[in-house]
Amino acid sequence: MAEAIQKVEEKEEDYDVLDMNNYRMEKLPVREKSKFEKFLVKIGAPLAIISFILILYVFDFSFLHNFDIEKLSASARINFDTIGMENFIHSNKAMLAIFAASLILWITEAIPNYLTSLILIISLVLTGTLPEVDAYHQLGHKVMWLNIMSFILASMLVATGVAKRFALWFIVKFGHNANSVIFSFLVINLVLSLFISATTAKAAILLPVFMVVAAIYGATSKSKNNFGRNVVLQNLFQNNMGAASFLTGSGANLLAASLIAGALGVDVFFSQWMEAAFPVAMLLMIIGWFVGMKIIFPISPEERKPQIEGGMDSLKKELKKLGPVSFNEIKSLLIFGSILALWVTDRYHGISPTAVAFVGGIVALLPRIGIVKWNDVDIPWHLLLFSAGAYTLGAGFKVTDLPQISVNAAFDAMGFGDTTPFWLLYVVLTGGMVFSALFMQSKTMRSMIFVPIAIGVAVRFGFPIMSLAFPVALLIEHVYVLPFNSKPALLLYQTDMYSMTDAFKYGITMQFIAWGISIIMAMTYFKWLGITPDGLF
Repeated sequence: MAEAIQKVEEKEEDYDVLDMNNYRMEKLPVREKSKFEKFLVKIGAPLAIISFILILYVFDFSFLHNFDIEKLSASARINFDTIGMENFIHSNKAMLAIFAASLILWITEAIPNYLTSLILIISLVLTGTLPEVDAYHQLGHKVMWLNIMSFILASMLVATGVAKRFALWFIVKFGHNANSVIFSFLVINLVLSLFISATTAKAAILLPVFMVVAAIYGATSKSKNNFGRNVVLQNLFQNNMGAASFLTGSGANLLAASLIAGALGVDVFFSQWMEAAFPVAMLLMIIGWFVGMKIIFPISPEERKPQIEGGMDSLKKELKKLGPVSFNEIKSLLIFGSILALWVTDRYHGISPTAVAFVGGIVALLPRIGIVKWNDVDIPWHLLLFSAGAYTLGAGFKVTDLPQISVNAAFDAMGFGDTTPFWLLYVVLTGGMVFSALFMQSKTMRSMIFVPIAIGVAVRFGFPIMSLAFPVALLIEHVYVLPFNSKPALLLYQTDMYSMTDAFKYGITMQFIAWGISIIMAMTYFKWLGITPDGLF
């Protein structure tokens, strides 16, 4: 027993809190599911099956017989004229049953998310809701290709080390005190969001850096302090707000844009998204920095001082290990710089973000000219299969017009007249999108649910689709309150630098602030951009 204790003590003494290798993803402890989460896993599959059967064969959805044919979308009207009233109603019931069952499986994680998507796709085919060609070809959706190309380009940045070099250089250059260190991560997250579309990848790149910084200021899993809480929770918030700034910031943004574009009949441009989202995200990150540092987790004078003498030297050593800037790093920056320039100017030259990324991906993979080989590329195919299922749901919604029919039925049942003010609809829809993140892990699913609802509400009340759907889409990335709200949230919770209560206090505060800012933007900035109409607030 004494020997075992001695070995443990020796192991703890050998542990270097300034060694970045100790904070790699694979070295973090795997979080055990809570009893409630295990309960959800057990009931998920039976609940999904029961809901499917009840909706498709038992419940009476009489509202499906009362929709106004003239109000159907063009694609739904073509489908209606082709298959007739009874088959159209059956398709809507099947669509609703599949959607409900899939949502239950996704939320409870009873089976892997990608497997749920595969079941969803074949279910839409077997129930006759979608033809096989429409169901299967979603894997070839242009947004899917943009995701694939983005992962290739992100792998280029990771393989060359340019992303890690930038993060270390910025902290060493500008992180002179507690305030500037945490503010530095704000800039780093924002810059990396331009290049890397996966929020989990960004979190994995920065995690070793901010864990070493936290240790320098005396914060470890065994000795928590407010500096550590700030640096980790604000990185989580900044990661998501960086993703919210750009159309390519996450697959959920791209899905939302494609849903809106489908309803409008014209594309939503990268520059258009950035023009609306970037200033708001910047404002929220600055507010988040102030709220964390000054109000929720105020840093004491003692915590503002480095606790390990010469601690910043460890970051300088890591930077020095990378050696001089390589030719491949310069090439990767030139490639991505060219891509960003074309993305930002897309409304002027008309080349889609997918086509631009396609060219960039090809250049990155070219022998001798390029930077990475195919085996170096990290493409999470399980996430792409999951996304394909979400896009197939979108195709099902399009041919059945279920969101529009359901919205009309719901508003009729609640007694909402056609004179419902715009501001009330805006407040309800944006609030629903923000706070749905508290209990839904998938940003893609939130896009799939709330963006079509916003489109349906706009169409019903005669408001421009962009006026409601676009502000709702800009709130997709607010997934930072609880560990199960997103993969980066779960990853950073495993660092054991803060409690769930800490995360909730900071996260729910920022969600309310984000909702309020969105309402203020609707009355000012969004109105100036022509997103929300004059005279409706």
